[in-house]
Amino acid sequence: MNARRSPTTAGAFHKPVATREQAGAEVKGWAQLASRIAVPALHGQIALPDRQFLLYEDVFATGRCELLMGDVIALADRDPTVLPRLERLVDGVCVDLRVAAEETGERVPLAECVPDLYLDRIRPGGRLERWYMRRDLPLALPHTETTLTLRELADFTLTANGRQLTLNVADIIDSLRHTLAPDRRRLAGLTQGDPTEPNIADPLCWLDFEFAGRNTVAGEAANLLWYLMALGGWLVPRYQPDVYARTLRLALPPLSRPRIEHLELRRSSRHIDVRYSWNTGPGRAAAISRALHGLCGENGSSLEEIHAFLALRILGVIPPSRLTGHDLLLVLIKLAQSQAPRTTLDTIFTTTSAPHPHLGERSSNVPAPA
Repeated sequence: MNARRSPTTAGAFHKPVATREQAGAEVKGWAQLASRIAVPALHGQIALPDRQFLLYEDVFATGRCELLMGDVIALADRDPTVLPRLERLVDGVCVDLRVAAEETGERVPLAECVPDLYLDRIRPGGRLERWYMRRDLPLALPHTETTLTLRELADFTLTANGRQLTLNVADIIDSLRHTLAPDRRRLAGLTQGDPTEPNIADPLCWLDFEFAGRNTVAGEAANLLWYLMALGGWLVPRYQPDVYARTLRLALPPLSRPRIEHLELRRSSRHIDVRYSWNTGPGRAAAISRALHGLCGENGSSLEEIHAFLALRILGVIPPSRLTGHDLLLVLIKLAQSQAPRTTLDTIFTTTSAPHPHLGERSSNVPAPA
């Protein structure tokens, strides 16, 4: 649809889109979902000589929604009375994803799914190759004065919290290319395509349809779980603070983050021993647990092929060259866990929840829970 209106049209959110073709693809994706899940109304499209805009209902200006999922999690980290609100939101997201799989799911070649988050990143010359394989990244080991490259790290065994792992990033990427080959069939349904904390409003409404269309069930689960586990409460606010501040309503700072508490390097036996804690606020811990069980069952067992998609999300969002050695090692530990035989999702998504701060310490600019 085309709307000959000014980019300042009242009551609408104006989303810039690079090309007419991308605008058309997003409109198609939105239309596939509009009768199935809660989405903003699409008011029209503005075509200018140098840019495109899609005009969506501004769900915050109309009062339809109040906060984004990331905001609700941050409030629940600080105030236990917000936990029921967070649980309702996470449950609604999981129901929408399960229903999409049940009602629109088909086994199709991965090449027939939206390519941006998976095929485009794993292909030769794509993001993962540029970030991890074109140069040998150095990794400064925390609690030591030693720096190893990723290639050197592959020759070491690593014990993380008592579990022995192997960190060979190049081999993992090669394996992902085989597992996620374009012609291999995956269960895929019609979904929003990028289920992350800034793209889900409360009360439940899905936002941003850049990747909407036929997406893999396993990829959607991996995307949501890794955002809850690492991106939303740690990596995005730490390494993309402008994105974090721009995309969330409150953008409250995380109360805790994962930490490596001990590292011992044994060069003679080529072994590294690590003890770490994956610290989160209690709200985020509850969201992870709720999403894990809502998507993957009460026992946290593996969803079909989620491990491959999870590895791609772990590697493919924030460039490793930007991470400190401490943070990159934590990310790689989760990568190795995701590919280890017989590792359950419950193991990968184990967190250490910090207690709620005293309610009286809640900042005066944090709204009371609805």
